[in-house]
Amino acid sequence: MKVRPITESGVREDLTYNQDGRSVLVVGVDGSPPSWDAFAWAAGEARRCQGRMIAVFVTPMVDPMAAVGVTAPLASGALEAAKAQMAEEIAAEVGRRGAELGVDVRFIREYGEVARALTRVAAAAHADLVAVGRSAKALHHVAGSLSRRLVLSRDLPVLVVVP
Repeated sequence: MKVRPITESGVREDLTYNQDGRSVLVVGVDGSPPSWDAFAWAAGEARRCQGRMIAVFVTPMVDPMAAVGVTAPLASGALEAAKAQMAEEIAAEVGRRGAELGVDVRFIREYGEVARALTRVAAAAHADLVAVGRSAKALHHVAGSLSRRLVLSRDLPVLVVVP
């Protein structure tokens, strides 16, 4: 199968990826071990059903530290450059892992709140499923995790990969 890592900004009309009836799986990736576990599961499922994958990396519009009143030592230009570098590294890793696992995969960089961005991409691509890794952060047990927000939205089928 072909590997097509593509970095895009925003959901575009040409993302209607499900026109030939093949399954489409959207997976959230952020470089963490749980997100790579979700990627591996989705790749296996895409391979089994001869489907396709869309790996989505979401960059928050607001720096999480600034949202709670902590000023970042980096200037905003340097912060944006660091975010862009991270997206490039994750895109390269998506391409490498996709090729290694033999799946057709696209990479998209989105901006905004993660659950909403994943839902937007899944809707635009007519995805059959969204897969995410389980958060191991203690704060998410109090404030709510991405997987919980996705499941509670009831917009689409969600699979949470627990390592």
